[in-house]
Parts: sequence; C-alpha cells; structure tokens
Amino acid sequence: MHARTWLSALSLPLVAAFTWPVATQKLPSDGARNAQAQDPLAGLTDIETVLDLVKANYVDRPDMPKVIGGGIQALLERAHPYNSLLTPEDLRAGDPGPASTGLTVVKRGIYAQVLAVVPGGPADQAGMQVGDVIRRVNDEPIGPISSWRLERMLRGQVGAKVDLFRYAAATADLGKVTVTMETPKSRAVEARSTEQGSLVTIPDLKAGRANELKAALAKLDRAKPLVLDLRGDTEGDLTEAAAVAGLFDGSGPFVTIQDAGKPDRAVSIEAAHLPPFKQLIVLQGPNTIGAAEALAACLKKNGATLVGERTPGLGVAMTKIPLREGGAVQLVTERWIGDGGEKLDRQGVAPTRALRLGPKDDPLQSVLAALATPAPVSTRAKQEHA
Repeated sequence: MHARTWLSALSLPLVAAFTWPVATQKLPSDGARNAQAQDPLAGLTDIETVLDLVKANYVDRPDMPKVIGGGIQALLERAHPYNSLLTPEDLRAGDPGPASTGLTVVKRGIYAQVLAVVPGGPADQAGMQVGDVIRRVNDEPIGPISSWRLERMLRGQVGAKVDLFRYAAATADLGKVTVTMETPKSRAVEARSTEQGSLVTIPDLKAGRANELKAALAKLDRAKPLVLDLRGDTEGDLTEAAAVAGLFDGSGPFVTIQDAGKPDRAVSIEAAHLPPFKQLIVLQGPNTIGAAEALAACLKKNGATLVGERTPGLGVAMTKIPLREGGAVQLVTERWIGDGGEKLDRQGVAPTRALRLGPKDDPLQSVLAALATPAPVSTRAKQEHA
C-alpha cells in the first residue's frame, strides 16, 4: 500500500475512537467536504486536530502512545483479524517455546473465538471446546492484544500454565480454565471402514501427508463412499494440499494466489490417476482453515459433496514489514481464491449439505445418514444462494 494512502487510512479508527471532543465543532462547508473527498490525505488534518484536542481536553491525562497504538491496531484488525502491530519489545522477544495449549483461535475485537482444539491435547484435557469464547489470558483482556502476540501467549515451555477466562460454548458459563502446555504430538492419517463406507481423517496438510494418505487409500474399497474428514486441519501449505487433491481429481487448477502489487499466480494439480471412489464426501467445519479450505473448494468444484459447516475464510499469507521508528506491522499481503471462485480470505467455503456434529457423534454414520435424507427446504434455499 502506498505510504500516503496508508497514513490516510490510519486516521479512521482514531477519529472514530475520539469523536466526542469535536462533536461541537462547526461542520465544514460543501466546498471543503468536496476538497476532502478529492484529497486522500485530507483526513490527516483531522487526526492531528483530534489528537491535540484529546491531549488538551480529555478528563484524564491520556497515554498518547497507547492511544495511537490502539488506533493503529484497530485499523489493522478492521482490515483482517490476522493483521497486527508489533512493538520494538515484541520484535526483541524470543520464541516462547516448543510447547502449546493445543488451541487455534481467531481474535474478534474484545474476544478470541476457539476454532480448533487438538484431540487429546492440553486444552482438550482441560475441557475447552470449539466455539468457546476467550475474554482474558492470564488476567489480561483480549482487546489490546494483537493476533501475533495472542498466538505466542498460547505457546511456551513444557509445563508452563496459562489461565484462560472463557465463555463455554456448551453452557455459556464464564469461568477460568488453566491449561498446562505440552509439546505437540504428531498425529497420523487415520482410516476405518464399515459396510456402508469409509472414513479417512487428515490431521493437517504438512509435508508428507499426501503420500501418507495415498497409502491409506490403497487399503480401502473404492466401491464404497469415502468421507474425507478435514475438520481440525488448521495447518499446512498449498503445495501439499494440491498434492492431496491430485489423489482424487485430474490435472487442472487448484487455487489462485492474489498478492499485493503482483500478478495473480495459479497453483495447479498434478493428477495421480487413481481410480475414483463410489462417492467422495468432504467433512468440513469452522476448524477447516487455510490450505484445507482451498482443498475443500477444489474438491467441491470437481464434484465432491461437502458436508458440515462453512469454513472461516482464513486462506491468507502474511508479511512482516518493519517500521522506520521501530516495531513492525504484520500484514495479510496474500489471499487465496478457491477453484470455485470462493474468496478464502473472508467468505470461506459453503457446504453442499449443512450438518453440525456433536463431539460424541460418529462422523461416518452421521454424514451418510444425513445424505440419505432430503435436506429441509429452507436449508436447500440457503445453500443455493451460498
């Protein structure tokens, strides 16, 4: 983004946050408003005025660095929840450690929503569930915490404890949950079959998963339906996701990468030329994130049935850009467009058949049973317009 445009955009959250001091100011004339509309830097005059008014008139002595930093962070998060302002202290901080809570969260203003919980991981053992809302971490409110720092607060040394104040999705009760961090354990691709069909669960899309999945598929009966479970796929890259798509689809487009100031780039599928299954069903949800969203969109475009819930729309890549006065900005500079035209940075991927599973529901039986019955009329109408 051009520097002048960036500075103009910076004025928006600060003006919004401190509009009361200028509420009694005389409105500009039509001519002045027209001039402001033509000049992208016109807002800089307003922000300087607002900051001066805050310093001179606010009831308490304001912490101006905190005011400005909070305004910048608000602007960044308004553009995308992954955007973050990093202070010089943030940049000097070392890696928090190899252990993790086993949580994937996304910041939503003054709270963080749990998108995924590693089965059997520390957060799962402590009773955390997908959909829980975190309001504080170690007594620190979520609001001022950047997404970058929040992710690091959920990692640390083995045995370190973190207190999470959360609203439980199941009960809406607010309470403290203490999670003891552990080193993440690598999980294998899991496959099982019944007389009705087969289920394969992919824990992530890291390097090597396509070969592991290929070996698992070789043991399954392709005359039966296959349910490919992508719930919980919060990590991985597009290259591996495209390799997985090649196990089911022919050669062709996989996803389009849109990068700031650069031509669009296409990622393609290299087909493995394997025989098809009777039916390919993809099970997805709000914890199907990033590269897994691109995979779901591609399989859907090529005829797979998507069952579950809409994905969160977090198919992006970020770049850390240093600031002249110290610190840095972590910006979403790359977004992905699904093979079906889905904007994976916001829109996500809609299911063919909506289905919400509970933690104790058998995914294979539930999916096959849902597809064996007609969808409600209201559900079909929503899906047709998704």
